[in-house]
Amino acid sequence: MAIVVNDLRRGMIILYNGDLCQVVDIEFIRPGNWRALAQAKLRNLKTGSTFIQRYQTTEKVDEASVETKLMQFLYSDENFLHFMDMETYEQMEMELDLLGEQAKFLKEQMEIYVKLYEGKAIGAELPPSVELKVIEAPPNVKGNTASGGNKPVTCEGGHVVTVPMFIEAGETIKVDTRTGEYLERCKK
Repeated sequence: MAIVVNDLRRGMIILYNGDLCQVVDIEFIRPGNWRALAQAKLRNLKTGSTFIQRYQTTEKVDEASVETKLMQFLYSDENFLHFMDMETYEQMEMELDLLGEQAKFLKEQMEIYVKLYEGKAIGAELPPSVELKVIEAPPNVKGNTASGGNKPVTCEGGHVVTVPMFIEAGETIKVDTRTGEYLERCKK
């Protein structure tokens, strides 16, 4: 379906030169007396490479017809993430590279929305934050207070995040999935 570039938003998936590309960022430029431009940062979903593409704001682009389904994350192996459709109980796999660093936030039996194009998984929408258990944390040093200093810890899934000194191994913390930053300690 063709849409006007003015209607492009972050996260949309379009067809560019026959490849599926996700809009990572879009900026509208109005240079003085000249015509307005849209500068879009696109990520090719097949290769993972990002590039900048400029459009006139009245130009049309083809939006990919992407279906979104609620699925349950089952497990991951070397190259694939495995999901189950919550309605039909069919299992589906997605290439691990499509999620990149965000795959570290997935936990077994987590329900997320998976994006499908022509029946094939091409991406996922993670919740804004997830609760992760701290697996490895350096010990606190005498003299450190609750308000001073930070330290890096390793969470389940392999994500490394900087947290306050009072966080210890075995605790559960809340992490922002968009930035990967520590948000808060979860209550027991």
